[in-house]
Amino acid sequence: MRVAVTGTPGTGKTTATELLAEARDDVDVVHLNEVIEDEVLYEAVDEERDSVVADLDALAAWVDEYEAARDDGGDFLVLDSHLAHHLDADRVAVLRCAPEALAKRLRDRGESDTKAAENAESEALDVVLSQAVENHGLDSVYEIETTQSTPEAVSEALAAVVDGTREPSAGDVDYLDYL
Repeated sequence: MRVAVTGTPGTGKTTATELLAEARDDVDVVHLNEVIEDEVLYEAVDEERDSVVADLDALAAWVDEYEAARDDGGDFLVLDSHLAHHLDADRVAVLRCAPEALAKRLRDRGESDTKAAENAESEALDVVLSQAVENHGLDSVYEIETTQSTPEAVSEALAAVVDGTREPSAGDVDYLDYL
């Protein structure tokens, strides 16, 4: 089973998925942003945003090949990236964070004020959540609010998504007052 863990940069995806992988032998986590860089699965470099433009078709093919070749016995393949919702998945966990807190997290890790503000606005507008619902449907999307949660609590919420013990949810989190 594939589970995509997505959300605006800074919502806690990588930290939570790493904790999930440490806690569970049946979970194989792939950090897609590392794959994109390491395998050069991008079409261009966006100098202004200091990022790359991922080749989603090439990334999807890489994930399919990886999944077919893996022999670790893991039952669950967890895909971690702000782009994960663009790939095939059985379930999609969308991590959310209040825009003000998100911008601070991004600035604290060295992102520019412009990039932090752009991502905070994207979070307020539900961009990733909307795309996830459009691509996978309401019954496959699980919104997880991370602003006041510990990484361990977020990891536990992800485990519930993986296990199918959490009900799908989308649209419960509202940050429009940020705008």
